[in-house]
Amino acid sequence: MSISPDTSGPTDATGPQAGAATTGEAAPPSGTGTGTEAGERQAGDAGPRSGAGPESGDAMSVGDGALPESGVLSGAGGTSPRKAGAAPVRPDALPALRRRVTTILVISQILGGLGVAIGIALAAVLAERISGSAALSGLAPTATVAGTALLSVPLAALMSARGRRPGLVLAYAIGALGAGVVVLGAVVESFPLLLVGMAAFGAGSSANLQARFAAADLAVPERRGQAISQVVWATTIGAVLGPNIAAPAGRSVSGLGIPVEAGPFVWAAAVFLVAAVVVQCLLRPDPLITARALAPGDDSPRGRSLRAGLAAVRASPTARLALLAITVSHTVMVAIMSMTPLALGHHGAGIELIGFVISGHIAGMYAFSPVMGRLADRFGRLPVVGLAVALLAAAALLAGTAGPSHTRVGIGLFLLGLGWSAGIVAGSALLTDSVPQQVRAAAQGLSDLAMNTTAGIGGMVAGVVVATQGYGLLNLLGALLVLPLAWYALRVRES
Repeated sequence: MSISPDTSGPTDATGPQAGAATTGEAAPPSGTGTGTEAGERQAGDAGPRSGAGPESGDAMSVGDGALPESGVLSGAGGTSPRKAGAAPVRPDALPALRRRVTTILVISQILGGLGVAIGIALAAVLAERISGSAALSGLAPTATVAGTALLSVPLAALMSARGRRPGLVLAYAIGALGAGVVVLGAVVESFPLLLVGMAAFGAGSSANLQARFAAADLAVPERRGQAISQVVWATTIGAVLGPNIAAPAGRSVSGLGIPVEAGPFVWAAAVFLVAAVVVQCLLRPDPLITARALAPGDDSPRGRSLRAGLAAVRASPTARLALLAITVSHTVMVAIMSMTPLALGHHGAGIELIGFVISGHIAGMYAFSPVMGRLADRFGRLPVVGLAVALLAAAALLAGTAGPSHTRVGIGLFLLGLGWSAGIVAGSALLTDSVPQQVRAAAQGLSDLAMNTTAGIGGMVAGVVVATQGYGLLNLLGALLVLPLAWYALRVRES
């Protein structure tokens, strides 16, 4: 599978280039972009379209030494004014730079996904051992979700001010530190310390989530869905390998006085540190800083604040729809998926069957994301959001009415993963389309805060619902939750 986004696309876009947030119903191909995309397409495609430079398929090398993050940015028509932190990138060098950025992000995403999956695999088991209570074991993954949500805002603020690279490096470093604290908590048998470590460990997930937006920074608007989906797809590798590596990781520390269940976190810390080094050394020039230099409009620090990002989302109906799509898709997925192993177990499923069902769910989430990205670029963001609604509702219907049928639960969980993929990829692309370049990092950070906060609440409520009313009612509530998303998508489409 290629990991370089297609850079072909029209260059005759029109619209204001002042960088203000608009409703964006007129952007191609979905009719949901902003007027600022005209400048992005012109800057991003000027080289290949003019014939003055190599085509997007040429193997142009863009070395770090040739692209320091200061100086003058060469625009489509010559040299633009000097901007702080801008990289002097020629238009004909952009296709190669896009490929380089995407490649590095895919590598870091594989590593980051592997680190998260290794640790999470035995987190609940470790929590039960340290706390001595099965009822408290669920607090470990809950702490990770809470940490991901809480850290998304300061990390987004850092990226908005300094670029993607510092934010991603710090996130992986915090994740590694959190893994170390988990190991320490396991050694001294301190459950509160373990939960603190799990919260910090959530920074690794924050980095993985932000990486999808980094892939969209330099992508042309018509290929943003594919750029995002390629990075999401890379998570498949880590998600599949991680649980299988957990056992040998545990055995590797058995003679060091570290509990076997904490061994995966030792390995996770090492993997996160490698990911941080890869990003620090190779993600140059910074894609967000370069994209800002290419974009017209105000580039003042005030325009990049989280408050400005929130204002941009509130001002754009399509941005609000994108935020709703991301939040609902993630919340429904987490709530239903987290309780499915318990429901399967109540109907006689063994560990192997439960693992098979969850593996199919993960495949639906990540492996098919390139399909969702291509659909979002080909047919538009709104139809794919509609597809997410249909898939999530169908998944809840199948799983919720499956009863003892393990096959129907498996199909439902697979569709749940596909619905999540459609909602996250299309929603992320739509959010990027709908707000000006200068405030995108802030708006994207707010979306991660919202999706992880609601998912954490959804996961806790799901446990109560299943314990008191059953798995069927949980799925019914999940299906009902997508109705506001469907209604608002129709409203935006008709406006």
